[in-house]
Amino acid sequence: MTKCSNIVLGFLGSSLDGGSTDARWNRWRPTVGLCQQKDFPVARLELLVDPRWNALAERVVNDIAEVSPKTKVVCHEMSFRDPWDFQEMYSKLYDFVSAYEFAVEKADYFVHLSTGTHVAQICWFLLTEANYAPARLVQTAPRGESDGKGSAAGRHTVIDLDLSKYDRLATRFAKEQEQTLDFLKSGMATKNKRFNQLVEQIEQVALRSKAPILITGPTGAGKSLLASRIYDLRKQRAGLTGRFVEVNCATLRGDQAMSALFGHKRGAFTGAQSDRAGLLKEADGGLVFLDEIGELGLDEQAMLLRALEEKTFLPLGSDKPGRSDFQLIVGTNQDLRASVAEKRFREDLLARINLWTFTLPGLADRREDIAVNVDFELKRFAKTHRREVRFNKEALDRFLKFARSPEAMWSANFRDLHTAVTRMATLAPKGRITEACVEAEIERLKAGWERPSATKEGSVLKDILDSKALAKIDPFDLAQLEYVVRDCRESKTLSDAGRRLFSVSRQKKAKPNDADRLKKYLARFALTWEQVTAGP
Repeated sequence: MTKCSNIVLGFLGSSLDGGSTDARWNRWRPTVGLCQQKDFPVARLELLVDPRWNALAERVVNDIAEVSPKTKVVCHEMSFRDPWDFQEMYSKLYDFVSAYEFAVEKADYFVHLSTGTHVAQICWFLLTEANYAPARLVQTAPRGESDGKGSAAGRHTVIDLDLSKYDRLATRFAKEQEQTLDFLKSGMATKNKRFNQLVEQIEQVALRSKAPILITGPTGAGKSLLASRIYDLRKQRAGLTGRFVEVNCATLRGDQAMSALFGHKRGAFTGAQSDRAGLLKEADGGLVFLDEIGELGLDEQAMLLRALEEKTFLPLGSDKPGRSDFQLIVGTNQDLRASVAEKRFREDLLARINLWTFTLPGLADRREDIAVNVDFELKRFAKTHRREVRFNKEALDRFLKFARSPEAMWSANFRDLHTAVTRMATLAPKGRITEACVEAEIERLKAGWERPSATKEGSVLKDILDSKALAKIDPFDLAQLEYVVRDCRESKTLSDAGRRLFSVSRQKKAKPNDADRLKKYLARFALTWEQVTAGP
């Protein structure tokens, strides 16, 4: 349906709309003048009137009827204890627009900004910008000297809040967003489309939401760096006032974990010689980054969930809750859903932190970005060591050829790259990284990526896992997995192997399911019973 009318909402101007003698026609009155605009016909005017000005409202309605007979004026009484009180003004205008029946398919709606207090104008802006009032803004102003009835109509301007339509603003905002994205990427350019899209989404969430953010990805992918960048961005642009607190949950165990996160009272446990506030309290008004969240104990997870939902927690040994209004980012290289299935992670906590989940790609998945990251690492080295180092052209070509090849595993991702560039820059003769430096570093990297348990003669794992998969497994897990695989190959059935491997813990279970436990353990490494027992 074609829209055919303009409907305007606005306040009666107690001062500007005043006047009782014929002289009033010789000066600009915003409400009357609005209805005199030849190229802006007003079909309906919803006039908000404080009851103290009812007499003035009646005169203005009559004057509008004289200059614009087709305009229907509807007065709405709205009294204010203090028209400069923001809370009172916003509350009453919000109630008004919420109850008003907007028929946007039949009419265009406008809010008249030229009348009412400055507080009223701000409230109108907020309500229209948030689309509580689906309207545009219209502003009127005097044109100059007037010489009779109708000539004091003044002029009007429609303000469109779609800022993308304004070329200068659109260019400026695009530039600011680009600067923000570069900031989140720590100044590192990228050609990786997936990574660019990811950072764009993170930028929007970082500035628009206070909800927890879950960052997943392999070790060394940059989770910690990204979390600190999000904090800096929120501090600059989103009003965050507290400090940034980073915690590696893999280092927290037992009372130490509870004490570190939530604090304790003196005497709460052996060695607690004084009160401790705890890291959550230290992050009040700021942001906490819990890295390796999957390593946090179940009791600590329960406390963290309460702290997230209620902003309160109970320090060890205290009967008085502590309080902290913190924002949260968590990181992990684990599959938390699998951890939930294995009863190692609380399902309710995962649901709470899983609103915004972002997975960072490893360096091996961003090989096209290795060159720009090498430049970044050289600049970081120069800033830290106050010594500028460069590659010879042949040396750089050789290193990039190796770095982009499948031969380079980058198992520790950007940590590997940072370490490699730092070593070459430190050993570079006269500030130049030569081909000899590169060749030596390539050998160091290859040696570092080789796992003894995966390469030594007689290892059973190299029969079922390739070198790339083995490089992603911790040495502790490799030793355990090799023991399990050997035991499986010496057993006749899956159940038999399970009974042998879980011979102690199964005694504590009323209904032990050894085969199922063993299947789940092998599945952690994407292995099946058939694979591990097939042999070379």
